[in-house]
Amino acid sequence: MPAPTLTTARLVLRQLREDDAAALFPVLSDAEVMIWWSSGPHASLAETEAYVKGNAAEGQGYHCWAITAGDDVALGWVILIDGKTQVKEIGYILRRDHWGAGIAREAVARVIAHGFDDLGLRRIFADTDPENGGSIALLERLGFQREGRLRGEWETHIGVRDSLIFGLLRDEWMMEKTGE
Repeated sequence: MPAPTLTTARLVLRQLREDDAAALFPVLSDAEVMIWWSSGPHASLAETEAYVKGNAAEGQGYHCWAITAGDDVALGWVILIDGKTQVKEIGYILRRDHWGAGIAREAVARVIAHGFDDLGLRRIFADTDPENGGSIALLERLGFQREGRLRGEWETHIGVRDSLIFGLLRDEWMMEKTGE
């Protein structure tokens, strides 16, 4: 089943499609964007096409939304990966020339709301590199709490890396939304 279309004031989040590869190649081939990703920058459009095809496929145990600003051009994505019952992992990537404009925060917040409000999740977590200050700041702004550090967790294109785990509970999200 495809990811449902989600909207915000500025964005349309829709199912990632195979034909988004050309728009996402500048994201996935950007060394600065990809430094904290589990794989290195893509060297060719063909590599991006294969990668996007895998993430766009349905029935893989996750939903992946293309982030668009209403023109249907993918600027990045947000993914919600199946975990335990009522628990999912969130991940995201955004084209560098859109950093700092609140787009990632808006898109991730909308997917979090969908997870808690529509899917009935009790917990959403994220896994990020300890040196990824932008992602850590985004998670903290959204109310995530640092839960732990996994030492030597990932073997990546920049070596073996630790991982910080951040978690957000449904009740915490509801309090954040209502301002209590």
